[in-house]
Amino acid sequence: MSQSFSLTDSLSLGDLQVYLARAARVQGGSVRVIASGSVLAVYTGILYPRGLLDTSSTVLGLRTYALTTPGDFDLVVPVRGLLERIARLQTENPASETPVVVPLPIEAGTATWAGISPPTSGWAAMGEVDAAVLRSAASTGIDEVAAALPTGIGEQIVERVRAEIWGRPVDGVDTVPAGAAFAAVSLGFLGDEPVRLLEAGPWIRLTTSRGHVLVRRKR
Repeated sequence: MSQSFSLTDSLSLGDLQVYLARAARVQGGSVRVIASGSVLAVYTGILYPRGLLDTSSTVLGLRTYALTTPGDFDLVVPVRGLLERIARLQTENPASETPVVVPLPIEAGTATWAGISPPTSGWAAMGEVDAAVLRSAASTGIDEVAAALPTGIGEQIVERVRAEIWGRPVDGVDTVPAGAAFAAVSLGFLGDEPVRLLEAGPWIRLTTSRGHVLVRRKR
């Protein structure tokens, strides 16, 4: 049985398209879509452990959307397949203020990061961090990764280098790994506003009006 969800208008559809396109440039595999009542949560895996011996933090992106029709599903689907469906709908409804029904592609195999669910409540405020601090951490990390990874080296070395660089804490914010800054920049979540920090168990959340980055700290 095919699944679908209904967004409020083409503006919401366009927002989802931009978010998924940015995520696909970082990790072009799968996206997790969860409908619960009138809210759609769309999770993207930005950084995550690649094996049993990899103790890297899991870093997820999250955007939420209002649904016009209540839903109840939790699926992992190919991000490229969902983007193709959205592109077709954008052509058919370029500036519609009416609800837009988005059909989901066939469910993909379970992604490792999609089996880890962040809490939806119980978050405690930890303060704020300036967006410029996160931009700087992301820029520094990107330059270090590029300098440390010449072409033609093995995948295991690539993953180890990335884990080391993105696992380091942001300067002055020991609880936030640089990988969270990378996710916030890559997904377009940073503006001029301060970034709120929240905590729930092993999870840290970075929140702005544009979206959320969730970090499950490594063991």
